[in-house]
Amino acid sequence: MANSLSCLMPTLFAALDIVSREIVGFIPAVSVNAAPNGVAKGDPIKIPVAQTAESYDVVPGAAPGDNGDQEAACVTMTIRKSKYAPVRWTGEEQLSVSNAGVLNTVLRDQFAQAMRVLVNEAEQDIASCYREASRAYGTAGTTPFAAGVTDVARVRKILVDNGAPLNDLQLVVDTAAGANLRANTQLTRANEAGTDATLRRGELLQISGMSIRESAGIRPHAAGSFTGDAVVNNSGGYKPGANIVAYDGASAADFRAGDIVTFADADDKYVISRAGTVSPLTLNLPGLRNAVADDAAVTLGGAYTPNLAFDRNAIQAIFRTPAVPQGGDMADDRTVVTDPVSGLSFDVSVYRQYKQVKYEVGLAWGWKCIRPEHVAILLG
Repeated sequence: MANSLSCLMPTLFAALDIVSREIVGFIPAVSVNAAPNGVAKGDPIKIPVAQTAESYDVVPGAAPGDNGDQEAACVTMTIRKSKYAPVRWTGEEQLSVSNAGVLNTVLRDQFAQAMRVLVNEAEQDIASCYREASRAYGTAGTTPFAAGVTDVARVRKILVDNGAPLNDLQLVVDTAAGANLRANTQLTRANEAGTDATLRRGELLQISGMSIRESAGIRPHAAGSFTGDAVVNNSGGYKPGANIVAYDGASAADFRAGDIVTFADADDKYVISRAGTVSPLTLNLPGLRNAVADDAAVTLGGAYTPNLAFDRNAIQAIFRTPAVPQGGDMADDRTVVTDPVSGLSFDVSVYRQYKQVKYEVGLAWGWKCIRPEHVAILLG
């Protein structure tokens, strides 16, 4: 049975063509790494992260200053999921469909759906990194780009202020925001846009140095809540950079990771990093942009759609095929097919059983936001 998948290769590649037309925005936008073969699901993978440098006064002398040591820092990520989607047929079922002459068509669609469910789950997992974003811009519950493209510049400003590299900025939006962009006359008027790509082909152009992509994996954020008037509780207030903020005056608190919070009348919208029901609040890095006084009002934002702006390297993803023991398993044959759009490679295996055959499409992956300060939310 060594060549049992050979006759299915045209069907597999036909299914791949269907998958490659799905709206996948995050997977091609983040930094994708091939997982080391020796790393199993759940094993730690360390990613070095450079620390903030310090400056010193130049003091002439016989030797240079005895300084420059830095504590090595790294972020640990893992392969969190190893999953498969099955396709199974009995001999009688195949015979019935073969008589109608549509077996390969049905198989193609089944493989397409198997690949699709894995791609979509990985896409949604990466999209969940919005909970680790530094700050947010926009109005919760209002789709951006209704009156122009300035929202791109505003969310880009957050990344610039936080020191994000500017050479590979990404903005991934949902289809509602994408529709507003395609309806924008600045992009659809060829004489103003300099191209008819948006008008004729619906392509989203790069704006303000940011590559714009759409994703079907963006899911609405359900905001937390509290009762009463919450205020900052710290006699000296908090300085810029603080990310732990105590509060009082609120009861029945139910803050959720990804909630948006503001202080007093300031415009800065901060993202809460972890769920909690008691003081203090923990904000994502780099923390407060401006000082916050004691007794400043704490306001919790409402539900929103998390469109995400980020530097490519701020979000890391790893993909590989599910591990197989040395010597193989019970599969009669297996092959790997790669989606040319998302870049994901699927393991396709066949298991011949009693009076039936089972195919499995598998994928293993992990994801991690390693630089929260280089990620920002465009509220929708």
